[in-house]
Amino acid sequence: MIKLKIVISLPILILLLSGSPALSQNPSMKSNPGMGMRPWRKEARCWRAAELNLSFEQEKGLRLIQQTYLRETQLLRSQLFSKRLELREWLTNPAIRMESIRPKYMEMAEIQSRLEDRAIEYLIRVRGLLTQEQLRFWCPEQEFPLFHRMMQGMNPMGPMSPPPPPQE
Repeated sequence: MIKLKIVISLPILILLLSGSPALSQNPSMKSNPGMGMRPWRKEARCWRAAELNLSFEQEKGLRLIQQTYLRETQLLRSQLFSKRLELREWLTNPAIRMESIRPKYMEMAEIQSRLEDRAIEYLIRVRGLLTQEQLRFWCPEQEFPLFHRMMQGMNPMGPMSPPPPPQE
C-alpha cells in the first residue's frame, strides 16, 4: 500500500516541481511597485514629480500647484460623493421610476468629467515645472492613485461578483 502511494505521488511531485520554473516570472521583467505591471517606459523606474530631486523653486511651485488643485477640486469631490450616494439611493429605492435614474447618473458623470479636466490641468502645470531631464523619469500616472485607471477607461473586468445574500 505504501509503495503504491509512493509510485503515484512521485510522478505528481516531479510534474509539479518541473512545471514551476516554467510558470515563474522572468527576472528581467521587473514590476513597478504598487502597479502590478512593468513601467511603460524603458527605464527601470519612473517617479512622481515630488521624487525627482527638484530645486527649491520647483518644490515651491509644485506645492502651489498641489494646493491650487486641491482647492479647485474640493467642491467637485464633495459633489461627486454626494451624487454617488444619491444615485445609489435611487437605484435601490423601488419608488423611483427607472427612467429618472439615467439623468441622475449623467449629473454624476458630468461632475466626474470636470474633475478629470482639473486632473489633466494639474498634470500639464506639473509638466511645465519640470526640466527635460526630469520629464524623462516622470510618470504622470503615479501622481494620482486613480489616474492610471482613468487613463485606461472603464474597468475591463466588468462588475464585481455579488456578495453572498444576507443570512437571516
